[in-house]
Amino acid sequence: MPTTKPNRKAAGGIARASKLSPERRKEISENAIKAKKEQASLLKATHGSAEKPLRLGDIEIPCYVLEDETRVLSQRGLLSGLGMAKGSTTSGDDQLTVLANTLLASDLLDPEKALLLKKPIEFKPKHGGRAAHGYPATVLADLCEAVLESRSKGTLPAKLHGLAKQCEILIRGFARVGIIALVDEATGYQKDRARDSLAKILETWVAKELQPYVRTFPPEFYEEMFRLRGLPYPPENPKFRPQYFGVLTNDIVYERLAPGLLEELKKQSAKDEKKAHLHRRLTLEVGHPRLKEHLASVTTAMKLSSDYQDFIGKLNRIHPRFGQTYFLDLEQSDR
Repeated sequence: MPTTKPNRKAAGGIARASKLSPERRKEISENAIKAKKEQASLLKATHGSAEKPLRLGDIEIPCYVLEDETRVLSQRGLLSGLGMAKGSTTSGDDQLTVLANTLLASDLLDPEKALLLKKPIEFKPKHGGRAAHGYPATVLADLCEAVLESRSKGTLPAKLHGLAKQCEILIRGFARVGIIALVDEATGYQKDRARDSLAKILETWVAKELQPYVRTFPPEFYEEMFRLRGLPYPPENPKFRPQYFGVLTNDIVYERLAPGLLEELKKQSAKDEKKAHLHRRLTLEVGHPRLKEHLASVTTAMKLSSDYQDFIGKLNRIHPRFGQTYFLDLEQSDR
């Protein structure tokens, strides 16, 4: 059978490998495995790309949000924003390390912050590819402040005066408190952050499994509901509840307990084979105790109200709905 010959590049690699000692080949193999493990352990960027940089006037700096929510500015972008070229200096150190050492020697930069400039964060870009390097977003503000303070004291080396002018431009472009918000806006993270926060709230409220039935709504709740709706109580059938009471209860209770709670309860309940009370989907640690507190407050407001509109007016002041009611088929007078 014909055998395919390795190409010139592969043949060269094989030739070089054959000249290595077994110990050296083993060392190279172990280093490759170690590098692969380190690459796998890097944090991944969940938001951000070079196409959506942080813009400060005419300056553009690519920025990212990592898995642990660290906001970073790309190494190349930070250097460009500061008007510095990427590469090593005559001492062999990179530009930011030299700058950090200069400011550190003048007691203008905290040692911990100087260390952040000397050791950039290595991370994996969102869409794969080679590892990228960056710095915590707040470092830019710290660096600019240190450079400008050094200039004002007259201790800034003459070769860094051009850098000071660039820092002045940057510092005018953002307030230190706002840098995180600026990065979140540029990456689109602020939208997901709100969704993530809501998800964490709902996780404490909504149980993953259906809870055993426990009487939760007090008899007074329904007695007052009948009265406020102008219906005789008790009804001939003790278990009778008008069908629309469910819509009203959703509005009175679940729409006012936590943001997005009603929608999530309905989503989880849809998984059940048989229809069950929504409150059986609440967690025992948070959901049920808060529901009982809410029902006690609601029932008191009912007792103090002359009719349903009066009650809703009081309820809207005491327990306003979270956001808008999206799918409740309420009459205008019931709102």
